[in-house]
Amino acid sequence: MDTVAGLRLFIRVVESGSFSKASIDLGITQPTATKHVAALEARLGARLLHRSTRGVTPTEVGAAYYDKCKTIARELDEADNLAALMQTRVRGTLRINSSVAFGRRVLTPRVLPFMRLHPELQIDLNFEDRYVNLVEQGIDLAIRMGRLADSSLGARYLGVNPWMLVAAPAYLEQRGTPQQPADLASHDALIYSTVQGDDRWHFTGPDGKAEAVAVKGPLRSNNLSALLAAARAGLGLAVLPRYVCNDALRAATVVPVLERWTLPAQEIHAVFPSPRHVPAKVSGFIDWLQGQFGEAWWTEVK
Repeated sequence: MDTVAGLRLFIRVVESGSFSKASIDLGITQPTATKHVAALEARLGARLLHRSTRGVTPTEVGAAYYDKCKTIARELDEADNLAALMQTRVRGTLRINSSVAFGRRVLTPRVLPFMRLHPELQIDLNFEDRYVNLVEQGIDLAIRMGRLADSSLGARYLGVNPWMLVAAPAYLEQRGTPQQPADLASHDALIYSTVQGDDRWHFTGPDGKAEAVAVKGPLRSNNLSALLAAARAGLGLAVLPRYVCNDALRAATVVPVLERWTLPAQEIHAVFPSPRHVPAKVSGFIDWLQGQFGEAWWTEVK
């Protein structure tokens, strides 16, 4: 195994915590993977990994070596991507990160036609509802909501993500329909624990005046689909992105509440590890996405 292949093998062993998983990922046998890492340790004269029945973890030396290997691997990837960029061909593997709900409902339907346009491109979609360090996780592009903190990351604006207050008709028949934000204090709220101020909902009235109201209720979750399901079941009112509740609104299993008031909309950005030497696969996909978030784009989500 050459030096570069051995470097990538060691990275995969550390990241997967397993020789068997790393060998499967790289298409080699587990004994081969074990043999080459052992040879690497012998050459360096240092133990790089702790081995146990539960898996492998890096030693102190191994962790430092892993960081250097990641830097080298990224620079090698950037060299490959630069060559592809010079040829103006979208190719290689594009690793994309997004939240679960947005990824499943919005991003995936936009990724598939892009793949058909670029048969040399492989897509690696990663959906999770936690902040991901792009450099550490090897992510080429992430879709992020809200205002971006100042950083060294590259970013391109895509559009806006509006939110709305909804409830099931049965809930409103039983509990009454709120006429102004202050009425929410006596209602059951289904609280999204990630944005929108958690248990304080912020509204802007038809006169432009801001109003915040403290809410409480039977369910708090960081999963938007769970909150939509609870709203449809008549368990309370929920503040949700328009794209999440679009189908439910069409089916009238939930209806808008306080339509004259607006909730804070989030900016949608494509973020990538560096604004310099952006690979063609990244810039090409962002260009594609920028044509996908026009006015009322959420009405097309199924």
